[in-house]
Amino acid sequence: MPIAVDIDVLLAKRKMSVGELAERVGITPANLAVLKNGRAKAVRFSTLAALCEVLDCQPGDLLRWEAEAEAEAEAEAEAEADADAGEVEGAGGASAGDALAGGASAR
Repeated sequence: MPIAVDIDVLLAKRKMSVGELAERVGITPANLAVLKNGRAKAVRFSTLAALCEVLDCQPGDLLRWEAEAEAEAEAEAEAEADADAGEVEGAGGASAGDALAGGASAR
């Protein structure tokens, strides 16, 4: 997908953990990981607004468009990094992406 999410950049600048951001925004760490890793199909404006409030930033600081080839290369690199880190997503019920895009409220 040609939309890149730069949450990790802002987290590093603010010396904040994913868990702390998730708690302050009011979403699960698994849902935040889905968004952070570019696997979310949608994000609610209320979630985007909460992220901007907590990180003291603009939506454009979190999201950017990049050319398709660039996006594919970055996605492959992130997938390799996730595999190396042994990242495990939450299990059970609806997927974390579903919670961001519909079903459960991500506020």
